[in-house]
Amino acid sequence: MTRQLWAPWRLEYIRRADELEGCVFCLAAAGDDEEMLVVHRGDAAFVLLNKFPYASGHLMVAPYRHAGDFAGLTDAEALEAHRLAAHGMTALADAFAPEGYNVGWNLGRIAGAGIVDHVHLHLVPRWSGDTNFMPVLADVKVLPEHLAETRAKLAAAWPS
Repeated sequence: MTRQLWAPWRLEYIRRADELEGCVFCLAAAGDDEEMLVVHRGDAAFVLLNKFPYASGHLMVAPYRHAGDFAGLTDAEALEAHRLAAHGMTALADAFAPEGYNVGWNLGRIAGAGIVDHVHLHLVPRWSGDTNFMPVLADVKVLPEHLAETRAKLAAAWPS
């Protein structure tokens, strides 16, 4: 049996992505951690919560440098992004105990990237039965916790 994960609310976000003033990742990199939902800062990359998550705790890892080409990342940026994703899994495991993860780079609008000019890695925690009828029938996403609270939990659980 084939199972599908539907996220119809993402289309509205993708359509509006070009209307945003400034790059959300550059704004987050320069902004206040709590306001911008930054969970952890490394040397070449940082981790933040997705404001339009597929699941609670959906993290994104982005280089500080505004880079739209994955192949153009420096070795330090690419390595740190992947190390931060691994640390993110540790923090998510401690704070939320997911049963699995989706990890990936959406490169280009056709591949699902809402922000195409600043590459970023998605880290999505998954649980058995974590999708329900609300997104499909009512175009409503139900998250059990406020993003600010999720950010605080993950920042506290971040491995040293």
